[in-house]
Amino acid sequence: MAEAVPASADELLARARDATDALLERWAARLEADVPPPDGPALGYALRSPGKRVRAALVLAAYHSAGGESSAIAGVAAAVETVHTYSLVHDDLPCMDDDDLRRGRATTHRRFGVPVATRVGYLLVPVAAQVLAEAAAGLGLSDRGLGRMAVTLFEAGGIEGMVGGQWLDLEAEGRLLELSELTEVHRGKTGRLIRAACMLGGLAAGAKDATVAALAAYGEEIGLAFQIADDVLDATATSDQLGKTAGRDQALAKSTYVRVLGVDGARAEAERLAGRAVAHLAAGAVPSGSLGALAQYIVTRNS
Repeated sequence: MAEAVPASADELLARARDATDALLERWAARLEADVPPPDGPALGYALRSPGKRVRAALVLAAYHSAGGESSAIAGVAAAVETVHTYSLVHDDLPCMDDDDLRRGRATTHRRFGVPVATRVGYLLVPVAAQVLAEAAAGLGLSDRGLGRMAVTLFEAGGIEGMVGGQWLDLEAEGRLLELSELTEVHRGKTGRLIRAACMLGGLAAGAKDATVAALAAYGEEIGLAFQIADDVLDATATSDQLGKTAGRDQALAKSTYVRVLGVDGARAEAERLAGRAVAHLAAGAVPSGSLGALAQYIVTRNS
């Protein structure tokens, strides 16, 4: 199985940003034209939120590692980023993390108000479904293929994934979780969508079940490593570096990997999980050039 993308994380992230941002801009403009104010402008604002596009890069890398070649895969990456955007809009609400800054801009509720931001989060879910359906058509996938991808994406974004993890996270505020409990929170809140991104790349390429399983196992480990790296950054980086308010975990008395393991221990755990992620690819005979580079980027990034 040949890998047809560069192994450099920087190159892959740049490609993912270019392709995904172009599609998200098109959808933002379309929604602004079709949906009356204030929801239309707020939807456009949320979708135009800049980002590193790590999840999009994972979709692209997994797709090419599984033998895919079509540029239409960018639509699947955009669908994943749309679901991620919905989660961020709701995560920032006063009833959740109550944050004013996201990716260097005012959060959606600070810009448009809480009721509008709440609606926007919900509305982005069917938008993601439309983006995914158009991508599947561009890839020439069957209805069954689209169905498998939709189940994978929306299960990750729902009670079995992000929603359930967020609920556990809110329930845990003010108390110190055991490591096993903390892992359960973040395998849902952060890890499931990252795992889904990797699986979607394989499914879009029409990969065999064994390949999709190897990508899922990689995504499971790297999703948790991503959250651990986030915890380290929240404790060590500045707001300017992060593009969001630093130190929020401590301010909200959240259990984090830094609180449980310390900064050095958390960094070591993230590295261990990244190594396990790449080992899953090797065991499944999936090329690990780009995915391995992204794993290393995820645990060593500074923003």
